[in-house]
Amino acid sequence: MQADTQSKILVSACLMGHAVRYDGRAKPLHHPAIARWRAEGRLVTICPEMSAGMTVPRPPAEIAEAASGEEVLAGKGRVVELTGADVTEEFLRAAKNAVALARQTGCHYALLIDGSPSCGSGFIYDGTFSGRKQAGNGMTAAALKAAGVEVFSDREIELLIERIAQ
Repeated sequence: MQADTQSKILVSACLMGHAVRYDGRAKPLHHPAIARWRAEGRLVTICPEMSAGMTVPRPPAEIAEAASGEEVLAGKGRVVELTGADVTEEFLRAAKNAVALARQTGCHYALLIDGSPSCGSGFIYDGTFSGRKQAGNGMTAAALKAAGVEVFSDREIELLIERIAQ
């Protein structure tokens, strides 16, 4: 197989150093591949929540009742803030915006921050705001996967590098 040197990579804005997380901070991912992909013009940056009009900072949110992003997308779950506010519609809009951007820009891959109710792809929190993790996808990760985008968490950058090299 020939290496994929053309496809773009959708990347969580917080991983690129943008202070867009719910707590107003970034979570930059420092890796030589990021610098190389940036120089090649392959990175497309998005904060799904900000694309949906959510503010920074904002109350923490989790997918309620140990549901998954797939369940929320199917109308069988919801996303709530620590305050109790239901922000499901905002997270649905965020997921749709990310899929639309990936399609418009030719992103075949996504590199997303893990743990987020939007971008989590290896784990998300269980909806109790107790710090308990569970395996699963956030809503944006689930929507991207359903749209045929290969999703990798920030902890899987080496796997993404290998996949692109195939």
